[in-house]
Amino acid sequence: MSALTVERAVLGDPLTEPLVRELTHEYVTRYGPGGREEMARYGAEEFAPPHGLLLLLLRDGEPVAGGAYRRYDADTAEVKRMWTAAAHRRQGLGLRVLAELEDAARETGYRRIFLTTGPRQPEAKGLYLAAGYTPLFDVRARTAPDGGPLPFEKHLTRTTAPHPQDLAAEAAGKAPSR
Repeated sequence: MSALTVERAVLGDPLTEPLVRELTHEYVTRYGPGGREEMARYGAEEFAPPHGLLLLLLRDGEPVAGGAYRRYDADTAEVKRMWTAAAHRRQGLGLRVLAELEDAARETGYRRIFLTTGPRQPEAKGLYLAAGYTPLFDVRARTAPDGGPLPFEKHLTRTTAPHPQDLAAEAAGKAPSR
């Protein structure tokens, strides 16, 4: 198997076509016409820097997996558009995409990742649990209490020394001001 490369992309780039096409098909197959609405809900600008990002994993220049995040709030990135090409599933590519997105979100200054997945996507639920995400619902239930999407969160740990202002705020029992 050849090496994977990570590339930043923007929705609308030719390399993102497989992601959009396959995700749309997946959503429509599992959820009906509302799947198209979900794919159209956010424009390309939502997943563009400085507050968002779309990443693709390429093998021999071809996209095999990808995902994106957008700004949810000042401290939180929301993961969206997680995708692995059907022919490349069960190889850990989803975990790799999540790790890359988490690193990028952390570098951007986000402290938390939030995401939802649909109740008809047990593979995604398993992926997020395996990646250390905390379910914000009863994992024994097949759906969220309201029947809607299944929410998850993950607090991003620091990989570099904390900002002195953040240390002072934490010592005082207050949320950092940045």
